[in-house]
Amino acid sequence: MATVDVTVMGAGVFGLSVAFACALRGAKVRVIERTGVAAGCSGGVVGMLAPHAPENWNDIKEFQFQSLIMAEAFWQRAAELSGLPTGYGRVGRLQPIDTERGLELARERAQTARECWQGMARWEVVEATGGDWSPQSETGRLIHDTLSARIHPRSACNAMASAIQALGGEVVIGDAPAQGRVIWATGLAGLQTLSAERDKQVGNGVKGQAALLGLDARGMAQVAAGPVLIVPHENGTVAVGSTSERDYASPDETDELLDDILLKAGEVLPVLRAAPVIERWAGLRPRARSRAPMLGLWPGRDQEYIANGGFKIGFGMAPNVAEVMADLVLEGEDRIPERFRVEASL
Repeated sequence: MATVDVTVMGAGVFGLSVAFACALRGAKVRVIERTGVAAGCSGGVVGMLAPHAPENWNDIKEFQFQSLIMAEAFWQRAAELSGLPTGYGRVGRLQPIDTERGLELARERAQTARECWQGMARWEVVEATGGDWSPQSETGRLIHDTLSARIHPRSACNAMASAIQALGGEVVIGDAPAQGRVIWATGLAGLQTLSAERDKQVGNGVKGQAALLGLDARGMAQVAAGPVLIVPHENGTVAVGSTSERDYASPDETDELLDDILLKAGEVLPVLRAAPVIERWAGLRPRARSRAPMLGLWPGRDQEYIANGGFKIGFGMAPNVAEVMADLVLEGEDRIPERFRVEASL
């Protein structure tokens, strides 16, 4: 590639999605990743894309809502250009309701969802059916929302990387020169660099653990019950997660905390108890100090930008993050919500 307009450092979900959006607009893009596509936390196994509760609406919830609505077209385009599956499917989500207060709150949210979600998705209270894929619920009721979707994280990243190449871009594993405007999407390493530069903690890594089970539940809804997330993938596996650990002995090894999650998952859906564990995964997820994505110009650097901090919500936020960053980098148009600005975490 003779001339590069945009260099993206990092081939996780934020880096690849921003590079993809820029390439779709005709920019010459180079992605540089030292380890491999989806080598960090973007290479996890869960992939639940779930909305905020439809209440106390604000610009952050609206941003996420719009991203979830954009997701189907975004991931379909990546699949079409790459010829690879992303694992995306808007399969919805079930949540058990275990208290009468929870039931009352769920019904209130069903009302507010009609307005907040603009008729594009439903949040409703339904009867637990008692079947194999009906979560255990103390009240016999479940929340069912049709906005939640799932993605296969590694497949989605690989599809975006191939789509970028199909559009004439580069994905370099190793060292390469950065040219043009530079976007730093380097996850925890980027937060550590910012922290050292500012002489204060800008963000940190939070460990997550999850597992992949050999159970074919394709087409079934996802299940969320407290810390337990259960995601049936299109490839005939079921992901179960996840922990959220500030303190840990090893950043990439699983332990008894994952065993506890698997045990709880079997209580929520007993059908999971007999499913074999085919993979155990652990990794560090980048958490900015504000807990929100960190987007915008790198303070004090010319033509350098940051796209980081997608703690737990990176894949769900990726389509809209990609668009606002492409607007900023290519057009000079700043549509980043105040809470998402880099300065919010400094």
